[in-house]
This record gives sequence, structure tokens and C-alpha cells, in this order.
Amino acid sequence: MTTISISQLKANPSSVIAQAADYPVVIENRNKVQAYVVGKSLFEKILRFLEEKEDIAAVKNSNFSKGRNFDDVAQELGI
Repeated sequence: MTTISISQLKANPSSVIAQAADYPVVIENRNKVQAYVVGKSLFEKILRFLEEKEDIAAVKNSNFSKGRNFDDVAQELGI
């Protein structure tokens, strides 16, 4: 992981954003981690992963033995 100082970030933020496209960049201030810069595509991948994990957990915790009529559900949802 690339590590840069806050001074380097201030001096050239576009470069840091470009570096963060595929892998996070660590921002340090006085040798302490202050932040991580994550590129847009990586951030979106992380969000998709988390949403998928939530969906998988919801399906695992669902009780499909109590079926409901599709027409009733569709009417409740207004579709």
C-alpha cells in the first residue's frame, strides 16, 4: 500500500487520486495514519461486495416455507 504525507496530498491531490484508482493510499500526519484515499471504482466494488453480503445473509435468514401469493405481494407493492 502506498503511504504519503498530508503535505504530499496537499501538493498534488490529483496524483494521489490517480494512485488510489486500484488500491488505497494511506495518508499520514506525523507518522500516524489519518485517512485512506480510495478510488471510485474500488469504492464501488467494496459497496457491491457489502450489499451482496447483506443480500446473502437476508436469504439465509429467510423462512421460505411460509409462501405468499405473488398477486397479493404485487398488490401490496403497487406493481
